[in-house]
Amino acid sequence: MQSFVVQIRDMETHATMPGCTIGDIGTKLGYNSIDNGYLLFDQYRVPRTTMLARFASITREGKLKVTGNPRMVYQIMVQTRIAVAYCAINVLQRAACCAIRYSACRR
Repeated sequence: MQSFVVQIRDMETHATMPGCTIGDIGTKLGYNSIDNGYLLFDQYRVPRTTMLARFASITREGKLKVTGNPRMVYQIMVQTRIAVAYCAINVLQRAACCAIRYSACRR
């Protein structure tokens, strides 16, 4: 799976680009402050130059070409997952602190 930067709205009119469908999921039980939506592509051409990858590229024939060392790519992926875990730990510590303080006050 690779990431791409894709233009989904016209720069002047802000209308959606041809082939893009944008929508809102709607109200959610308890999470209405979070705005979630969806994005669909139908016959939408994505330029190869908009690919977000340092160690990979796509040829004109559509083949994925890995230019970097596979160990380096794997190391970056593992480091990213570790960073996500540390962020989750930080948020969980804050939530636990709030819950313990609240339960101590309620008691």
